Amino acid sequence: FITKSTRQEMRGTESVEGLPRTTVIKTGQHILIEGEDEDSPYVAKVIRLFGDESGKQKKAVVQWFVRVSEVPLSKRKLLGREPHAQEIFYYQGRSCDDEVDAGSILKPVQVTFGALLRSAYAVASLPGLHVSSVPESLPCREQEFQDIYSFVESKIADGTGGCMYISGVPGTGKTATVQEVMRCLQHAADVDEIPPFHFIEVNGMKMTDPHQAYVQILQKLTGQKATADHAAALLEKRFGNPAPRKETTVLLVDELDLLWTRKQNVMYNLFDWPTRRHARLVVLTIANTMDLPERIMINRVASRLGLTRMSFQPYSFKQLQQIIMSRLNKVKAFEKDALQLVSRKVAALSGDARRCLDICRRATEICEHSAADPSTTGLVGMSHVMEALNEMFSSAYITAIKCASLQEQLFLRAVIAEFRRLGLEEATFQQVFVQHQALCRVEGLQPISVSEGLAVCQRLGACRLLLLEPSRLGVLQRVRLNVSQDDVLYALKAD
Repeated sequence: FITKSTRQEMRGTESVEGLPRTTVIKTGQHILIEGEDEDSPYVAKVIRLFGDESGKQKKAVVQWFVRVSEVPLSKRKLLGREPHAQEIFYYQGRSCDDEVDAGSILKPVQVTFGALLRSAYAVASLPGLHVSSVPESLPCREQEFQDIYSFVESKIADGTGGCMYISGVPGTGKTATVQEVMRCLQHAADVDEIPPFHFIEVNGMKMTDPHQAYVQILQKLTGQKATADHAAALLEKRFGNPAPRKETTVLLVDELDLLWTRKQNVMYNLFDWPTRRHARLVVLTIANTMDLPERIMINRVASRLGLTRMSFQPYSFKQLQQIIMSRLNKVKAFEKDALQLVSRKVAALSGDARRCLDICRRATEICEHSAADPSTTGLVGMSHVMEALNEMFSSAYITAIKCASLQEQLFLRAVIAEFRRLGLEEATFQQVFVQHQALCRVEGLQPISVSEGLAVCQRLGACRLLLLEPSRLGVLQRVRLNVSQDDVLYALKAD
């Protein structure tokens, strides 16, 4: 026990009124804080201790933890195991004030090493690691954030319209950056820094038909339901005619590639509406391919649309390292070499941050299961990352790719090349075959005939590496990958 006089002499220590005289609260300690009832106190770590201006009221800045019972079931499932009843998890969020009155502190609490390990694990798997979730900070995309923010802010402030075309391969932070921009702009509007605006979002992946975009935009904008043709006419009228005191509308169209139609009218209207004098419409489009606007505007006047472009490059290995560290929120959970290995491996394949986080999450699970071994450091090491990489890149599909014939491997490469050219996840056999012939010439091989190419395609379909439409369509049958592009590239590079 420590007396009051001794406590006051200790450096970095504050005595807390209302607690027993022998209780000491120090920076870095884990503590229990009054909860909704006596049986369920909150758990936190003391980051800083200070007094108010009067010097009478002591306060603490804390890092919150949550108990298993406080974790939503949907996120608890991501853990992949049954949590311990006493397990606590690092909490990341903006919904809780991180300052507490010292009078609400009940007592210090001991957190064992095992629990701390699980806390680090939880950072990697619970609050942000659903890999498709949008994080609260966006490392390595600061410049893109600023450019998109300035573009939209200026249009809202001036009451004008415009369109920005944002492109980049999957997993490079396009959607996350735009959504963070919109959160910040909404806050600016809430505090009257910019005029109010109306923000709506549609996603091409969630539509059964591209023309449903008209229906969704109209409904989210006005609450009105209509058929696709009627909705298109009403939107044309809304954005083409003047209206008194009309608020600016910011429209985010994600997965724009999937709104492709034969006449390309849906995409054309999305690019054209913001140019109307009275539209006050800002359109942000997100796609995987860079030259989509050029192909849409064939035989049309593209120059007058004044399209602003933004290209997201694949992440480098250093950027992937930074992203992982930001998700871990300064908790040392990975050995340095292990972090470099996963970052370099993914950067060499695709630069896809989501794939990188997937591997990290699996590596932490493997580390967690081996935590009982006293010889381990408790950190995610090289062996854990290697095991995770081998799991993710050693499926039966990857074995099949490695064992495929040279022409079959070339055909898979042709599929990926055509997907990237189109910015879509499917193509016709005819389109892929053109790429395949080009690859044959590059590799110094004799190009195969159409019938031989169809046979190669059918064999890849039979082993489920490709998904094919009915063969009666011949060269017009559509082709899809049944494995990720990363898996194909990994298997071919390893081979």
